[in-house]
Amino acid sequence: MGAQVGALIFSISIVQLANGFFVTFISLRVTAESFSAVDTALVLSGYFAGFTAGAVFCTRTIERFGHIRAYVAFGGIVVAATAVMPLLVKPLPWLALRAIIGLGCAGLFVTTESWLNAKARPVERGRVFAVYMVGTFVALGLGQLLISRVDMDGPAPFSIIVALFAIALVIVSTTRAEPPRIIVQEAVAYGQLLRAIPVAVAGATLSGTITSVFYALVPVWMQGRNIDSATIGLVMLAAVLGGLTFQLPVGHLSDRLDRRMVLTGLCVGLAGTGFALVHLPRTFAVILPMAALLGGFISTLYPICVAHAHDVMPAERVVPVSGQLILLNGLGAILGPLVGMSLKEYSGIDGILYLIVGTAIVLAVIAAGWSMTALPPHPVRPFEVLAPQVPVVAHESSGAREQ
Repeated sequence: MGAQVGALIFSISIVQLANGFFVTFISLRVTAESFSAVDTALVLSGYFAGFTAGAVFCTRTIERFGHIRAYVAFGGIVVAATAVMPLLVKPLPWLALRAIIGLGCAGLFVTTESWLNAKARPVERGRVFAVYMVGTFVALGLGQLLISRVDMDGPAPFSIIVALFAIALVIVSTTRAEPPRIIVQEAVAYGQLLRAIPVAVAGATLSGTITSVFYALVPVWMQGRNIDSATIGLVMLAAVLGGLTFQLPVGHLSDRLDRRMVLTGLCVGLAGTGFALVHLPRTFAVILPMAALLGGFISTLYPICVAHAHDVMPAERVVPVSGQLILLNGLGAILGPLVGMSLKEYSGIDGILYLIVGTAIVLAVIAAGWSMTALPPHPVRPFEVLAPQVPVVAHESSGAREQ
């Protein structure tokens, strides 16, 4: 079992390495291709749209075809769409292809995590998922380092991404699957969800907006200011590592205090950091630690919201509520680049940062307001580490673990 789990974690880490590189690379490439602001926003939002659809609906594919064939199918979709991109360098094809890639990536993550649930014994499941999430963060970070080592204007980045995904497919296709037990549960009406967990609903949506704005548009702005690719990679690496560093301290704090007040504090810290970046000198010594702080605050917003939701909702609703929060987070992520790109065109990086600041303030007000009008629920499920860019799928699997 250990070898099979290890192979699966290694495989998905390779996928995350490719994905971490791909997200930053495509933000830079659309600018180099001189796409209009609207086209750039649509292409960058396309991935999040596909990812949202895949995260919600790909379970049916897994149920029908099994884990190995589903994994290979989703990976094959990503490989094919990536290989076509340098052949069709136009906004509309790239929008469609990025959506397909997002769908395929979501399928890979859901397949992997439900598979890990099936393979890992209850006594070792926490340790397995801890290794999985650390591997995810490290791979996403290493992906940023590729930015400075590859010609961004040629076909090489696409070839590297295709090769990495293909390697992951080879690893998984040579192992054996053990399908988990899947129980279909009825979703909660969104009106009922909003009344029961308004902070989680608002937080899932707005954290998706903040995350997509940062990871999709900050590289675009830096390239527009003629910042070299090595520096861009280091800034995004700092954000990813900041996210990893924040997870456990924030998680321990939220397990002991009202999660809504912890969320308020994170939003205030995020808003303050973003506001400071508008006014501080944008030197390398300032940007790197600030990027780490931004990444730390951003990466912990969604896990706090999900943990709060599961403190309130009945245990039998864990899986459907997770799926609905996935959808809300994805919708927010789709909206982020669309709004952020227009602000970037108007006021550059200040517009992007002010969008993050304003969204964080709105969420802070919502969380603080509700914490003053309703008693905090007793924590029934601990905070769980979720990775940036793919925050929603990891928690869906935790719901499955309760089955």
